[in-house]
Amino acid sequence: MSKTILISGASSGFGALTARMLADAGHTVYAGMRDVTGRNAEAAKAAADYSTEHGVDLRSVELDVSSEDSTERAVRTVLSEREHLDVLVHNAGHMVTGPAEAFTPEQLAALYDTNVLGTQRLNRAALPHMRERGDGLLVWIGSSSSRGGTPPYLAPYFAAKAAMDALAVSYALEVARFGIETSIVVPGSFTHGTNHFAHSGGPADQAVVDAYEIRYAGLMDQVGQKLAEIEPTWADPAEVARAIVAVVDTEKGRRPYRVHIDPSDDGAAVVFAVGDRIRADFLRRIGLQDLLHPAS
Repeated sequence: MSKTILISGASSGFGALTARMLADAGHTVYAGMRDVTGRNAEAAKAAADYSTEHGVDLRSVELDVSSEDSTERAVRTVLSEREHLDVLVHNAGHMVTGPAEAFTPEQLAALYDTNVLGTQRLNRAALPHMRERGDGLLVWIGSSSSRGGTPPYLAPYFAAKAAMDALAVSYALEVARFGIETSIVVPGSFTHGTNHFAHSGGPADQAVVDAYEIRYAGLMDQVGQKLAEIEPTWADPAEVARAIVAVVDTEKGRRPYRVHIDPSDDGAAVVFAVGDRIRADFLRRIGLQDLLHPAS
């Protein structure tokens, strides 16, 4: 059955790939992106061209997850054009690289604002509608870094993704009785095919960067090189998009709680499995096992 889907951060990378694949699967997809008439005008045009050329329903919508007004307007736009919003995909995110100490508190706050608080703004805009309908799906795009092997010089990004994962885990329980389902898609490190590393930000305190360079000279380049070396040649970011399509198209109540797409196998799948099992066992112990699945 065709669904109406809103994706944040869909101008490029996983978001753009997912938007196109979901549209190909027969869904009406709103590709959320910032500044659709400015910096992302080309991305918005590419989405419109794809929709026309492939005969699918892919639409761009202005969506800046760092703005409460923007998130509310985006959801209102969807609901004004469609009867309902079925699926919300939390994909927007930003990466930074460098020694943790060299980032100012303000930089960390800005990173959390996009990667964590952005999901809260979007939920607050969309969940009232989903709760009223008693139906919906939240798809969170997490990161294997939250539980897997983590190299240095990515601490602010890793911390933000871990915070988002913790938020997703709690939300899953709190919306289940409203009939809203949750799936967390966990990509590993993809060094090719996305702009994550290419568009990453850097620290503001150059003096601290220089101090670290004395003993950690060229570390970020070494990390990038080693991540690329352990990544299999067949690794394809499109697999993340395919996994999201599979989640959306699975029957309600049978969707996986967590899906891993990690060609380099950093161990996150093992650790998450233990944590998710303990979580489920604990909920059963305190008589809240009904929260493990969405209400009918």
